[in-house]
Amino acid sequence: MISAGDLRKGTTFELDGQVYSVVDFLHVKPGKGAAFVRTKLKNVKTGAVTETTFNPTAKFQEAVIERKEMQYLYSDGELYYFMDQETFDQIPLNYSQVEDAIKYLKENMFAIIKFYKGEAFSVEAPNFVELQVVECEPGVRGNTTSNVMKPAKLETGAVVQVPLFVNEGETIRVDTRTGEYMERV
Repeated sequence: MISAGDLRKGTTFELDGQVYSVVDFLHVKPGKGAAFVRTKLKNVKTGAVTETTFNPTAKFQEAVIERKEMQYLYSDGELYYFMDQETFDQIPLNYSQVEDAIKYLKENMFAIIKFYKGEAFSVEAPNFVELQVVECEPGVRGNTTSNVMKPAKLETGAVVQVPLFVNEGETIRVDTRTGEYMERV
């Protein structure tokens, strides 16, 4: 059991038959009255985000989330197929399950698939990926007085902001957690 006072970002627990992950939390101790915990929760199956307030002594059943590294194989337009490297089983996932990670995944890359009670519900891209810039406007001379950025389309379709000196055809490293450009490779 986990109490509401122990909730932190990323903690998963069961509430009313659903599994939630804590997106954000705040322990509030007002001058008058009892303390409470204000949370922003994400339903791990539906992706719906709700804001809820709990008494710090409220208890919840902790949800055990299994994480497994799997290889992204391909997409047939509707489903995205991942392969378990130990059993070679392939699992199809729909877009709502992969939408946060798929913009950074190329075929044959590895990703973390999250399971709850044997059912896959989410995909996590590696923290850093190296992708090629396929579409980008050339930098204009004279715009270098400040930290000017420009949009660049990557080979996976993701668009990230890059410095002016990055050109088409170059490979860059991207932080998938924030979607920010890190460096040229």
